[in-house]
Amino acid sequence: MKKNTLLAGIAIAGALALTMTGCASGGTSGGDAGGGGDELITVGFAQTGSESGWRSANTESMKTAFSEENGFKLTFNAADNDPAAQIAAVRDFINQGVDAIVIAPIVEDGWDDVLQEAKDAGIPVVLEDRTVTAPDDLYASWVGLDFRKEGVMAGEWAAENFGAEPTELVVLEGTTGSAPANDRAAGFDEAIEGTSIEKIDSQTGDFTRDGGKKVMEGFLQKYGADGIDLVYAHNDDMALGAIEAIEAAGATPGEDIKIISIDAVKDGMNALIDNKINFIVECNPLLGELAAGIVKDVLADKEVEKTYFVTDESFTPEQAAEVIDARLY
Repeated sequence: MKKNTLLAGIAIAGALALTMTGCASGGTSGGDAGGGGDELITVGFAQTGSESGWRSANTESMKTAFSEENGFKLTFNAADNDPAAQIAAVRDFINQGVDAIVIAPIVEDGWDDVLQEAKDAGIPVVLEDRTVTAPDDLYASWVGLDFRKEGVMAGEWAAENFGAEPTELVVLEGTTGSAPANDRAAGFDEAIEGTSIEKIDSQTGDFTRDGGKKVMEGFLQKYGADGIDLVYAHNDDMALGAIEAIEAAGATPGEDIKIISIDAVKDGMNALIDNKINFIVECNPLLGELAAGIVKDVLADKEVEKTYFVTDESFTPEQAAEVIDARLY
């Protein structure tokens, strides 16, 4: 997917800075979808599941944006991180004859056939949050975060703070085969290349708190608390699970074992403020309003860009304390 970027401002939940590719003709203002009058736009939304605090905030954002008050009738499906179930849900949306489909793909691969079916049925698809490896002519647009850049930001902080001395690193990976897990790993590895940080182990915790805890328990049993200097978690929930495991092992998270995470949801930010996490890169879940605007523009035959990025920030404990009360997630 080509990602040519141009800064633009679009309001999401009050004030959300966006980095957009190009400048969409007519914008994503959420104008008349072409149905006319008060007819609701029927949309099927295939969510990954409810595996994390980030996902819950993302789901709430989507349900709010695709509400009847905003001109939509939403059919929601959460696939509990089962790719086959998610594809089946999309096929069901096609059979229902919805006006549009929005998908947060669990994994990148395996989407070619069902996206072709949607295209053949004349139903536009908008991807939200995660990407796919299918040809980009099978979907109208994608809105989300630059996962590789998030990994680079996390890795650059690690390199700056730990790269000059031998550092034993373990990684809590996201769902195997998912875009954020793949890209956050690649970006981080790129940023720490050539430093003294050594990745001694890496396993998936499926983006869940329980998964992060179990994987971290295994790492601690294998290497001991003294054998691990740094944890890189692909999301806050896994970092929070790791904190539980580290504390149960008699070590101090954020001190004996440093932790870097991605998401910046409330629980993660509070752990950062408490110095149990040392650095967090944001992954903004409030994508609903922009996704809804894109759907309306596509259905109104307005030109939309293929890729829309939401800008991420990063936080130290001090920075988190300054913004925590004003955050919506």
